[in-house]
Amino acid sequence: MQFWPRVRSRQSYPRIRNWPSAKEAKPLGFAGYKAGMTHALINDANPNSLTKGTEIFYPLTVIECPPIKTASIRFYKKTQNGLRLVSEIIADSLDKETERKITLPKKKGKEAADFDFVRLSCHTQPKLTGIGKKKPEIFEIAIGGNKEQQLAYAKEKLGKDISIGEVFREGQRLDAHSLTREKGFQGPMRRFGIQLRHHKSEKSRRNPGSLGPWKAQGHVMWRVAHAGKTGKHLRTEYNKIIVKIGEKSDEINPKGGFLHYGLVKNHYLLVKGSISGPQKRLIRFTESIRAKKMISEAPQIAYVSIESKQGR
Repeated sequence: MQFWPRVRSRQSYPRIRNWPSAKEAKPLGFAGYKAGMTHALINDANPNSLTKGTEIFYPLTVIECPPIKTASIRFYKKTQNGLRLVSEIIADSLDKETERKITLPKKKGKEAADFDFVRLSCHTQPKLTGIGKKKPEIFEIAIGGNKEQQLAYAKEKLGKDISIGEVFREGQRLDAHSLTREKGFQGPMRRFGIQLRHHKSEKSRRNPGSLGPWKAQGHVMWRVAHAGKTGKHLRTEYNKIIVKIGEKSDEINPKGGFLHYGLVKNHYLLVKGSISGPQKRLIRFTESIRAKKMISEAPQIAYVSIESKQGR
């Protein structure tokens, strides 16, 4: 029931419904393009670990993070019917690539007198990467602090770039929001993991079988495991560890480049473990909303593999 309805996402990058709170006036999220995976040897500094003081194996996901650019300041008011956008201030000069995504407004807008909080509307800059794409993604990012601090920070950053180092630090935990790979039209066994029926079943082996009480309403209920489109689902992974925020791409680019991606050219993020989604997909990060009291020191990297991922 956690992932119902089992439908595909409307867009190719994730949306964020809930933002964490913070006292400092700074962006609470960022975004980057998934390049691939590699591995590293890390000196285990956890005093409670059985392997403390030794080198342990870390699988790492590489996220290329070119700076994102602020396009507008959005003022929101809380009402009985939910949030209401009361005003918006557009940046003086927007990149010409944003016309590929939206129709550029003619009026710049004005500041709202009565509002509850402020958010920044930002867009990515895929032209700085080597993925062969110019059309940006546009999304909102929440800001920490009270509304006066949020407005002051938003005015300072309007029309300017925000880098990954301004939002996160090494050793910090974050939440990764992503869309899974698309797998096309799949049957109920692949889609829901139902059991294979006996070989003497009357009609088929890979179907859910008799629906029993689930069809007494005159139609098949939505809980029944049926075939359908699979993949491209929004998933959130909590408390992922930032192993490194790097600037020199030569330290991470493998020989021959990442498969289906190429070479990393901008700042990059090394995150422990895997993150769902194919290469070139936009991954959005937020500060951890379920933060745990753990060691938050930057891991000491002894070795990062830059060997070819071609399998040769």
